Amino acid sequence: MAKKKELTVEERLRALYDLQLIDSRVDEIRNVRGELPLEVRDLEDDVEGFKNRVQKLKDNLADIDDQIKSKKIHIEEATGLIKKYTEQQKNVRNNREFNSLTKEVEFQELEIQLAEKHIKEFSAQLEQKNTVITTTKERLEERETHLKHKKADLDAILAETEKEEKLLLDKSEEYKKNIEERLVKAYTKIRTNVKNGLAIVPIERGASGGSYFTIPPQVQMEIASRKKIITDEHSGRILVDAVLAEEQKEIMEKLFTKL
Repeated sequence: MAKKKELTVEERLRALYDLQLIDSRVDEIRNVRGELPLEVRDLEDDVEGFKNRVQKLKDNLADIDDQIKSKKIHIEEATGLIKKYTEQQKNVRNNREFNSLTKEVEFQELEIQLAEKHIKEFSAQLEQKNTVITTTKERLEERETHLKHKKADLDAILAETEKEEKLLLDKSEEYKKNIEERLVKAYTKIRTNVKNGLAIVPIERGASGGSYFTIPPQVQMEIASRKKIITDEHSGRILVDAVLAEEQKEIMEKLFTKL
């Protein structure tokens, strides 16, 4: 097996900056998507939640409706008993039997009143729950419409960027194979620790890219000589000179246009 060619410091810097440009391009694509995937997931959860609530309310309606039916049956039975006891009163043998039947009639009348009271309460609950169902359905429809639009936006962005992102990620892995493992690890660690994912930055106006900390002239000369890998003492980023950065940008832009 052929031994991997030992890269010069300059070649390592160029390879690392190329890798940075590829990974930054991936970051840009993901930034375009932004929070859309999370928004879609949240809306899907909302829609599911509203659907479950509507179903639960409908189940409650069915239970209340069954209770109303039960009370109506109870009223029919009590009415039948009142009729029966009233008929029996016509054939009583003494006052004791008459009074006993009168009490039974009064009890059934109270049962009817109580059942009617419950029916009234249940009917009020039905009305209130139907109002809640209507409101919940309106909110559900609103969320479903919002979700539909957000999904369409996300699908459109994915259609535009998914293929390019995969090709770039493949390129990133390909470029990593040509760089020493220790440098890739260092690059990955720096990239993870910095906010904008920039692990390799060029010198701009005497300071490291995106920083206000000036690089001493002597250090700038060392960076431009490309004889050793130098990091910014403030951010920990690896520094390259502006000329090298510009050259690699031109090369990588041509690569990106082919993807």
